Amino acid sequence: MGQIDQFIAGLEAPDAAAFAHVAGLVVEVAPDVEQGRCYGVPAFRLAGRPLLGLVAAKGHLSLFPFSPEAIERVSSRLEGFSLSRGTIRFTAQHPVPDDVVRDLVAARLDEIVHDLVRSRLDESVASAS
Repeated sequence: MGQIDQFIAGLEAPDAAAFAHVAGLVVEVAPDVEQGRCYGVPAFRLAGRPLLGLVAAKGHLSLFPFSPEAIERVSSRLEGFSLSRGTIRFTAQHPVPDDVVRDLVAARLDEIVHDLVRSRLDESVASAS
């Protein structure tokens, strides 16, 4: 059982169901994700980089994509949700729409892949010098 699974298992039923649904969407978009922790929160990771963190707080649930830019890409579709630079807050009764979660994960996935390609190119240039 991974960090996300353990986290979800420890929640009350409505919150667990909401996060289990989000987890399913994450795996649908990024099937190679791993479960772990990042900055102390349960998180999906890809290639050692954080993709999406999950937090349950009193009164709300949170998604942390570890990227203000990823949130910005979907923010116009999150009217009625509490947003900050790095967080989307929601409740089990008012979940983030599936298409928004998919697009958020895809945006973060694009950033991770771009960063990996850039760092490999930088390594190639440095070794060729």
